[in-house]
Amino acid sequence: MSTHTYIRDGGDIYRKSFAIIRCEADLSRFDADEEKVAVRIIHACGMVEVDRDIHCSPGAVATARRALQNGAPILCDAKMVASGITRARLPANNEIICTLDDPRVADMAKTMGNTRSAAAMELWRDKMGGAIIAIGNAPTSLFHLLEMLDESAPMPAAVIGMPVGFVGAAESKEALMEDGRVPFVVVRGRKGGSAMTVAAINAIAHEAEI
Repeated sequence: MSTHTYIRDGGDIYRKSFAIIRCEADLSRFDADEEKVAVRIIHACGMVEVDRDIHCSPGAVATARRALQNGAPILCDAKMVASGITRARLPANNEIICTLDDPRVADMAKTMGNTRSAAAMELWRDKMGGAIIAIGNAPTSLFHLLEMLDESAPMPAAVIGMPVGFVGAAESKEALMEDGRVPFVVVRGRKGGSAMTVAAINAIAHEAEI
């Protein structure tokens, strides 16, 4: 017999978690669509204070949701992002693509003088137009995306830009925000990662109340 008292019902844990987030986080600056995404991101990382770092360009969440409803693929910089997306939530059996393991990537990275994560994106070009791009790991991926757009690569519908780390992560997200060409959802600063990125995608894909 357990000597610990704790909530055991998964549904109750889920409901209480979101109630706590809504009580403790400052969600007042988000519209209804953005709020659902913000709550999911906070839930994924356990840090209510991340509310201040979540930023969405006007209409980005609605734009991304429409793109998914219309069958847009999701292009992921990391396998953890691709694996974490809940396929049952996707509205159009959307394709989830991560090219990091493609055997061509290592040589491409050497030729480019960039990371494998950035090089793998070169294999996205024929899928980028109208796609959702989910970057949850490598700042180099987000920087290279902007370079690809400078080279007239097809324009994605939206970017979920949440690379994590101490070198380039904050700067890459600021560059995306300042660029202004593509709708975005970001977590500013060093915070980010696959879990936050997946949480945002899953919230965008599924309109159910939380």
